[in-house]
Amino acid sequence: MDEDKDNGVRIQINGREYSVPEGTTVAIAINTAQAAYRRSVTSEPRAPLCGMGTCFECRVQIDGRPHTRSCQLLCRTGMQVMTDE
Repeated sequence: MDEDKDNGVRIQINGREYSVPEGTTVAIAINTAQAAYRRSVTSEPRAPLCGMGTCFECRVQIDGRPHTRSCQLLCRTGMQVMTDE
């Protein structure tokens, strides 16, 4: 992801702005930003496993809504994503 590009969809991940191509899922944007997704109850890092919404390991907070599956949503301009990073 190119933080200085003016084209594409502009989103924020953990307060930092990124530009991603249209059609990019939030999970891919998080991967590209090299941000952590979440931590288990024992503090182990978790990340997507299935990529189709079955495993629930890609859950992050999106626009204030916790436990949202990031692999199921396309990025849209102005989206605010918070991970456990």
